[in-house]
Amino acid sequence: MNYSVRQICEITGGRLLCGSPDTMLCHITFDSRTMLGDDLFVPIAGEKVDGHRFIAGAFACGAAASLTAHEDAVPEGDKLPEGKAVILVDDTFAALQTIGKVRRAQELKMPVFGVTGSVGKTTTREMTMTALSAGGRVTGSLKNMNSQLGVPVTLCHMDETADFAVAEMGISLPGEMERLAAMVRPDHVIVTNIGVAHIENLGSREGICREKMKIADHLPEGGAVILNGDEPLLRAWAEGKAVRTVFYGMGAGCDVWAKNVELGEQASFTAVFAPDLYGEAREVFVQLSVPGEHHVMDALAALSAAAVAGIDPGAAASALAGFGGFPRRWERMDIHGLQLIDDSYNANPVSMKASLASFSQVKANRLIAVLADMLELGPDGPAMHREVGEYAAALPIDLYITIGSVITEMDAALTAAGKTVIHTADAEEAAGVAVKLAAEGDAVLLKGSHSMGLDKVRACFQNR
Repeated sequence: MNYSVRQICEITGGRLLCGSPDTMLCHITFDSRTMLGDDLFVPIAGEKVDGHRFIAGAFACGAAASLTAHEDAVPEGDKLPEGKAVILVDDTFAALQTIGKVRRAQELKMPVFGVTGSVGKTTTREMTMTALSAGGRVTGSLKNMNSQLGVPVTLCHMDETADFAVAEMGISLPGEMERLAAMVRPDHVIVTNIGVAHIENLGSREGICREKMKIADHLPEGGAVILNGDEPLLRAWAEGKAVRTVFYGMGAGCDVWAKNVELGEQASFTAVFAPDLYGEAREVFVQLSVPGEHHVMDALAALSAAAVAGIDPGAAASALAGFGGFPRRWERMDIHGLQLIDDSYNANPVSMKASLASFSQVKANRLIAVLADMLELGPDGPAMHREVGEYAAALPIDLYITIGSVITEMDAALTAAGKTVIHTADAEEAAGVAVKLAAEGDAVLLKGSHSMGLDKVRACFQNR
């Protein structure tokens, strides 16, 4: 991003309250604590906290300018630093999205891949960026910036000189994908699956599918929809659609599919490509450094994107061999001879089962799973926890340490199957139990919804 204050005023319809219109802005943020230099701060009025309270703090941390929805931009008693610019707009949230939308339309001319789905979005995004890197320079989403606030920030920070861009797009409420799709206007889209995350807000898996698939509403002519071909709801969506569709999956009914799959600690497979993707049928061996069938699926999605981009499949597969995971998504650490696997960025029944299945194949003296509540599952949440418990009961995991209230349903299923379960009230108690019981040579998995605080368990292991 490289806009002057004057240009930001023009884009947002804002009015400059103070400062120079010639001040240049290179970064944008809604977090007053994270300044990179020449930043535009966007205060967001949330349900609990109004970001306008932090304008002065943002300036103190190095922001060069700030939007505001209030004439009195700086709280009483705070002095506005000299030379800082303040722009008055009607709605700071809408202004942020407008800036992102304009940046996409005016400056991001490379093919943009949009990624969504209920599970695996971030890993698929990262694998797709890795595979596309075999064909040129790639820019993409920052960290977990996939929301209504994060996507416009992502668009503003993308490198306009790159050859490809990948934008992760996450939703939790009706109407959100419509806004994101209109902002990103992806040239191609990838949909990983349709699960039950946010079913409390979206009503049903069918409702989730309808909302997710609005990602394809603004595809240009020739744009590809890359879909998990093992998901019946996505197959049903594609029926009768006049759009280029590429299915990937574990079965031969897909355009890109896997055979000879090995699911050890480092998964491998042979990717098979339908003739219409490269003009002839192609096969390529893929060696990953991460385990599990879910990572095979993510890799197939990435290889499908590379095929759509016209990148040689062998080169894309070689690039994927170097993919090493993403923070808190199957992140492996060696702590004094103990394996700690942090897969705790978030959790739902599909990702919990996939994580436990992969963990069950880890080689260690003992396998200890520290699991926390899966949130936002609606009234069926207890039944879903019990289902995961019944699934986990068949796995060779030695000890379960659980956290939360709903997860007691999982406890019951595990206990009924004769598994050893220690239930704890919170992450602090779980950390104490896990650190005391885990020994050198053991492996410990952390999995649960982000807000359950499993980072405290991780920190306790790292500091012991």
